[in-house]
Amino acid sequence: MSKRRYFIGGSVLLLLLSIVTYFTPGLRLGTDFRGGTEIEVALMQSVPTTEIRAAVERAGFESPEVIEVTSPGTPNRVMIRVLEVNALSEEQKQALRQHLCVAEEGAAHVDPRCANALVPTEIRFSPGGDKISLRYESAPDLAAIEKQIEGIEGITLQSRERGVVLANERDHKVEIHLRSKGDLLLDGLRQELGADKVPAQALRVEWIGPKAGAQLRDAAIKSVLIAIVFIMAYIAFRFDLRFAPGGIVALVHDVGIALGAMAVTQREITISTVAAMLTIVGYSINDTVIVYDRIRENLPRHRGLSFSAIINLSISEMLGRTIITSGVTALSMLAFLWWGTGMIKDFAFALLVGIGVGTYSSIYIAAPLTEWIDKRFFGSSAVQRRVVSRAKLQKRPDAVV
Repeated sequence: MSKRRYFIGGSVLLLLLSIVTYFTPGLRLGTDFRGGTEIEVALMQSVPTTEIRAAVERAGFESPEVIEVTSPGTPNRVMIRVLEVNALSEEQKQALRQHLCVAEEGAAHVDPRCANALVPTEIRFSPGGDKISLRYESAPDLAAIEKQIEGIEGITLQSRERGVVLANERDHKVEIHLRSKGDLLLDGLRQELGADKVPAQALRVEWIGPKAGAQLRDAAIKSVLIAIVFIMAYIAFRFDLRFAPGGIVALVHDVGIALGAMAVTQREITISTVAAMLTIVGYSINDTVIVYDRIRENLPRHRGLSFSAIINLSISEMLGRTIITSGVTALSMLAFLWWGTGMIKDFAFALLVGIGVGTYSSIYIAAPLTEWIDKRFFGSSAVQRRVVSRAKLQKRPDAVV
């Protein structure tokens, strides 16, 4: 407790530096939060990432990210991310409606090709833009539908067999499967780098729209904030109101520094990272609660000691247990960090940093802040308790003062 000012000052400085890293170099948001298309490819030959990035740009994609993925069973594995998603533009949707003879309600068909064609009663576009669902009143002609959409710019069928299919014969439902951005990206790589280097199929293709990414980002922030609010309420109810602020400041300190470490190392912020942050919140408050519980136990036992001395005593009693528990947990995270792959490494890194700062904050942040709050807002109740105890002792006839 005698060195608390140095540690709190250092923590404030470290937290401010972490906030600066959120803007410079900035948090590296993954596809989960910013939207885009992501594919993983096991190349048949080793290709430099700069060459892959240039090939992706020549294929018509802007600002690609190429990341080497270390996998013992799959050599030459790379992950490629682009900002483009599979969504169809409004112009493409309107062109599809015209070619498929879908007129607005009350309007007449002006295209002569629609005179003898079957007119769909319903058309739906998937959120990703790689599937179109049509419904007809009678049995549709799949070959005629395929011919209708020929020539539309940017519209390419997935394949001859899987392009236009009858999804439900009873309801006369037809599905048109278009080539996704992931398929076009892989095609562009094969064309630029050669079929001897790029396989025909990707290991994994994922996409998410920017709107969904923004919703996930907002939900992630809300989940962390809600967890912190409920933890503060629990601490105030379980212990005392003066204990809650120190625990919450320690949680904000832990999450802030862990995010700063992710920004400095330019590790990706994904849904897995949010899970790591929530785990840090739970782990850190667990450590803090154990320290708080020992402080509460020692308050009636050592009535002649000041609150500061009781905190020192309680931390000393719990220090060995805290170091051993945190050390064992950190060893498991080190194993994941060393032998893990992809997002597991980022999760382990965030959790490893969180364990370190969480253990530190339970000792040097939460408890000292509780002592300051007790002195500032509760009139140093521990000191008052010591004075009252001494006064009672002096009133006893057999007391020796």
